[in-house]
Amino acid sequence: MFVDSHCHLNFPELFDNIDEYLGLMQQNQVDYALCVGTRPDNLERIISLATKYNNLFASVGIHPDEHLGDFNLNHEFLEKYLSHPKVIAIGETGLDYYRIQDEDMSWQHDRFILHIEVAKKAGLPLIIHTRESIADTLNIMREHDAMSPGAVMHCFTENLENAKKCLDLGFYISISGIVTFKNANIVQEVAKYVPLDMLLIETDAPFLAPVPFRGKANHPALIKHTAQYIADLKGVSLEVLANATKDNFFKLFKKAQRI
Repeated sequence: MFVDSHCHLNFPELFDNIDEYLGLMQQNQVDYALCVGTRPDNLERIISLATKYNNLFASVGIHPDEHLGDFNLNHEFLEKYLSHPKVIAIGETGLDYYRIQDEDMSWQHDRFILHIEVAKKAGLPLIIHTRESIADTLNIMREHDAMSPGAVMHCFTENLENAKKCLDLGFYISISGIVTFKNANIVQEVAKYVPLDMLLIETDAPFLAPVPFRGKANHPALIKHTAQYIADLKGVSLEVLANATKDNFFKLFKKAQRI
């Protein structure tokens, strides 16, 4: 019924009890989950999870605000993973100015462009992280034709005007458990507006657990609470919302195989 389009099952708080969380997924009709790369040293674990479990998929990428020391990210590092049948996306990548606004951000721009180039070459869609950087994020995506491989704007928290800009470029918008928070009026407005055929849902687990679990460790089974909240906002049934977002997942991530 549901697809969690963005989670981090490789993080210790979930990975150390993976069978329990996979069991909860099954009990709550969460059929698939995409485990998203953030660092060079977690990609192997993500791919091993996707290899072991039929209903898990993997993406490869480096989070925009990760400082990697002496590690040299290049095209070849990401490309070596792309032949794996369960690697279906590039990311998460993008720009994040939240903690480092006063620095020269060219290193983030260069890393982002590299991911876009790999995505275009591989024909795999991008998973985009943008925080306090939406103008630069969209400018780079336009200039380097991120429209070609396609993309999802993960954990979207921008306003409706910026949501419309993303939709105009053909990018999907993914809504997390933030939408259930009491003061999340901007995200709620966007979730209500986004057409059903351009919408994805996610947990971003182990972060951002929806109400009534806010403050606790998030996990893919809790996606149903976010889905129900959005369905209510949009005035559709939970089944309609679930089916639409599942179909969108497989339209965007074309390499993913249904089981």
